[in-house]
Amino acid sequence: MEHTKCLIIGSGPAGYTAALYAGRANLQPIEYCGLQTGGQLTTTTIVENFPGYPEGVDANQMMMELRQQAERFGADVRDGIVTDVDFSRKPYVVTTDRGDQVEADTIIIATGASAKYLGLPDEQKYKGQGVSACATCDGFFYRKKVVAVVGGGDTACEEATYLASLCSKVYMIVRKPYLRASEIMQERVQNNPKIEILFETNTLGLYGENGVEGAHLVHRKGESDEKEYDLPIDGFFLAIGHTPNTDIFRGKLDMDETGYIKVEGDTPRTNIEGVYAAGDCADAVYRQAVVAAGSGCKAALEAERYLNS
Repeated sequence: MEHTKCLIIGSGPAGYTAALYAGRANLQPIEYCGLQTGGQLTTTTIVENFPGYPEGVDANQMMMELRQQAERFGADVRDGIVTDVDFSRKPYVVTTDRGDQVEADTIIIATGASAKYLGLPDEQKYKGQGVSACATCDGFFYRKKVVAVVGGGDTACEEATYLASLCSKVYMIVRKPYLRASEIMQERVQNNPKIEILFETNTLGLYGENGVEGAHLVHRKGESDEKEYDLPIDGFFLAIGHTPNTDIFRGKLDMDETGYIKVEGDTPRTNIEGVYAAGDCADAVYRQAVVAAGSGCKAALEAERYLNS
C-alpha cells in the first residue's frame, strides 16, 4: 500500500495552499482534487478580492496557478475522489473512487461546501452570467444595478444589506410571509430604502439574451390566489445556505448539526489526532477564498509540527 506523510483531500484555495506549505516542508504531500477541481471558486468568473491581483484574475486561472505552485514544491496533485476514510488506526487509510488505498500519517480535509440552489435549469444556464451564490465575491460587478436576493434568513439579509451598499435597488425574494432572520437583521433590511422585500414569492425561472435580464416570479397568497409576473433585474443572488461536503466523514469526525467539521478554537485540529480541517468544510461564517487559503496554511503547519513532535 502506498504511504505518505501528509494526504490532502480537496483542491480549492485551502487544499492547494495546504499542499504548497506541506510541499515546502518536505512532507511530499499527496492531494486528491475531488469532484470539482479548483473548488467552488471555479464556478465564478473574475476574482477581485484576493490579495495580489490589482486588476482581478480569472478564477480558473488562479486555481490553476495555485496548483502549479504547489506542484513546484513537490506536491503530488491527483485527479480523483476520496470515497472512504479509516481513522480507526494509524497510519490512517483513505480509499479512492478507483479503489486505490493510501496510508497517511496526517490528513488535511479541504472538501469545501456547496451553495444551495433552487434547482431551476436557468440557474445553471446563467451561472457566471448573472447568477451568483456569493454577494461578497460578485457584488462589485453590479454597482448601480438592480439585483435580487433569494432567501429570508440572516445570510440573505446580510447579502442584501451588502448589495444595497453597491446597487441601486435590491429585491429580496422570500417564499414565506415573514423573514426568518434575527430581529436586528430584519430591522436592517426593512429600514434600508434600497431594499424591497417580496414576501410569499417564488422564482419560476430567469430570462435574458446575454445574461440575466429578469426573473419570472409568482406571488402566492393561497392556492387559488396567485399572480405571475416578470421582474427586471441584472443579477440573481442565492442566499439559501450552503451544504458542507463532508458526508464521508459522518460518524468519523465531530461535526455540527449541519455537517460542518468541528475544530478546536482557532486551530484546524479536529477531534482525531493528526487530522485537520481547512476551508469551507469547517467554516460556516466567512466562506472566502483568502480565509480558506489561510486555514490551509495553518493545517499544513499543524501537520508538520505533529510529525516532528
